Amino acid sequence: MQRREFMKNAALAGAGLFIAPSGTFGANGSNNKLNIALIGSWGRGEAHFSSIATENVVALCDINDDHLAFGAKRFPQAKTYVDWRKLLEDHKKLSLDAVVICTADHTHAFIANWALNRNLHVYCEKPLAVSVEEARTVRANWMSKKSKLATQVGMQRHAIANFNRLRELILDGAIGELKSASAWGNRQCRPDLCDYDQEKGIVYFKDNKAVAGYLPDAGAPPSNLHYDLWLGPSPAHAYNPGYFSRGPGANCLSWNMFWDFGAGQIGDMGSHTMDLLWNCVDATLPTSAEAKGDPFNAALTPIKCESHFEHPANSWRGPISVAWYQGGAMPTPPKDFIDLKKIGHGAMFKGSQGFIVADFDNRLLFPYGKEADMSYYKPRAKDKLLPPLGHFQQQWIDACKNPSLKTACDFEYSGNMIEQLLLGLVASRTGKKLAYDGATGKVTNCPEANALLGRKYRDGWALNG
Repeated sequence: MQRREFMKNAALAGAGLFIAPSGTFGANGSNNKLNIALIGSWGRGEAHFSSIATENVVALCDINDDHLAFGAKRFPQAKTYVDWRKLLEDHKKLSLDAVVICTADHTHAFIANWALNRNLHVYCEKPLAVSVEEARTVRANWMSKKSKLATQVGMQRHAIANFNRLRELILDGAIGELKSASAWGNRQCRPDLCDYDQEKGIVYFKDNKAVAGYLPDAGAPPSNLHYDLWLGPSPAHAYNPGYFSRGPGANCLSWNMFWDFGAGQIGDMGSHTMDLLWNCVDATLPTSAEAKGDPFNAALTPIKCESHFEHPANSWRGPISVAWYQGGAMPTPPKDFIDLKKIGHGAMFKGSQGFIVADFDNRLLFPYGKEADMSYYKPRAKDKLLPPLGHFQQQWIDACKNPSLKTACDFEYSGNMIEQLLLGLVASRTGKKLAYDGATGKVTNCPEANALLGRKYRDGWALNG
């Protein structure tokens, strides 16, 4: 760069302008528009249409030609791709700044990591990963670039005001000293074409043929579906329309309970519901994990399961236990007359002076004990309340344009949360209480558990591409 040009750019930077990753100039958070690629243009992808329409949508990608055409109707100027790898290879040609990932769960960590390697901002639908090693890889990659790149995981319920009100109650001592926290979800996901015998660990299809595996071979996929690209890094499995039997926004319930395609309920509503808890406890990684529930099935993640974790003290609380319950498993209510099962997805916090029970929108405080007079608690003044988050997707867009802004569910916060939940699945497979070293990402007392922290990929697919 010539000295004259360098001085000109420096002056622009001093005037409050910045250089976007694409190399274009723009004013912080105002007139500049991001060049965005939407990867997954149907289902959850459609939910982002209005948010990204304020920017320049320069590329679309989907493994279904019909879904790609659906997105192209809204963004006709965007270049279209069926393979996200090719799209990211073209990031310089596209002058790309950012990607929004709305693909199947088993590709999330791959696309996110590849995008970070190309210095792109990333919005990724939950879950961020489907194995412990994937979560750690993506988080570490972003942590090395967090001052330059904005990330957000699609736990959009985080913008509900109740998240802030719960955090205030916990931090301000409404239930005394925090001792433990639990979250749960009652969804029981099964493939549309079959039922699951929990006792025998067997999938029963409608023709009453019992199998202990993935959906049976149903012949060639339709011409509009690039099935091999949908499989992506996962081991090969025969095509079956049952994997695509539900409508937009819900089709994940047709495949995310299979080990090679998802993480079951924790990658589904579990990510949303644990976020309700995670936002209040300021935890990083657990020191232990244990779980119990359905017996291990080589094809399906457990339906009924509970996972328990121990977390060390931090700057404002002592050590706490954290638990996740799913598929009918539930925590013990604070009183017999409180029916937690009427809350489909919720959280409960236990303190030295009481309990808080909450769902996404509401909360109930139950003082208990001889000193349950609430005299120890003083609600914060209205002008001290945590400010509203605002529009969840817009928060990420604003942070892309101004790196000094923070997003609520970045890859550090969300990566720690999903790593904990995925470690619970490892504990459920081993049937042992695992001692975990979060610094190294290793189980220290159960060698066989370490082999389960990652997953097998097909030849030609690399997480760090």
